[in-house]
Amino acid sequence: MRARFRRIMPVTMSGITDNIQCSAAVGAALAEGRPVLALESTIITHGMPWPQNLETARVAAAAVSDAGAVPATIAIIDGVARVGLTDLELEHLARAGSDAVKCSRRDLAVLLATGATAGTTVAATMILAHQAGIRVFATGGIGGVHRGADRTLDVSADLLELSRTPVAVVCAGPKAILDIGLTREYLETQGVPVIGYRTDKLPAFYAADSGYPVDRRLDEARAIARVIRVQDEMGLGQGLVVANPPPAETSMRAEDMRRVVLQAVEEAAASGVSGKAVTPYLLQRVEQLTGGASLEANIALMINNARLGADIAVALSQPEPTG
Repeated sequence: MRARFRRIMPVTMSGITDNIQCSAAVGAALAEGRPVLALESTIITHGMPWPQNLETARVAAAAVSDAGAVPATIAIIDGVARVGLTDLELEHLARAGSDAVKCSRRDLAVLLATGATAGTTVAATMILAHQAGIRVFATGGIGGVHRGADRTLDVSADLLELSRTPVAVVCAGPKAILDIGLTREYLETQGVPVIGYRTDKLPAFYAADSGYPVDRRLDEARAIARVIRVQDEMGLGQGLVVANPPPAETSMRAEDMRRVVLQAVEEAAASGVSGKAVTPYLLQRVEQLTGGASLEANIALMINNARLGADIAVALSQPEPTG
């Protein structure tokens, strides 16, 4: 049975449209040209258990603020897309967990029209961030091509969104449960650049090295901001993947993760898990199989990505150096 959501009224919101509203802090920052970083909410509703989901959301938002940017967690609350959540709304989503709806591009109009409450995926968050005028977004890991996609055609909407929505996504690479090689190929086919932040290798979420290269290594936030500016100047219209390796102290061995993920995938198939339920199931099972180490890594990499995303947003808001 789905949780019953009590209505939570915004403290002060400014409307972009009737369906999208910014918090006072986010709206003011955007109007004044100050740096804003988008944060997604399915990591709160479907990516982590209570209470770690709420604690991580709070710490990530604080890290963004400490770096000089305004955090804008995005979710759907009572049929309104909120860009910037209050602490009460964060707790509301965190307590609901997987009882909340998981919203991607295909779900947006239906959920807004029917007054639903939902966590937004990478794809849906990109859309709403772009409509609000936010250029940089930090998450844990992006979706991608699922293992066995040659039979199931299970490819995350995140990848197509990256090809057509101009938002830079800071992440620790594709989620480790995916076919990372095919995900890398799909991004290349769709013309999405993959920038490695201080790394030549594409991270694999929990692990720093997937074995696949990035398109280009850049070691400074301002250099990444420059790429974003040039994308906009040329009107290319696509997003950008900024691949940020997980912190060394919580990074896991790629080979260990391959073994664990393979077991989890086999168990999901045997249990008949499919569609939107696959990713939450696999993340939970991987956590169990690693004795909680994967959750610790997930929390650390999310906060790490939030810090880098804020640094890029700050660099993007500043005049470009001359000379």
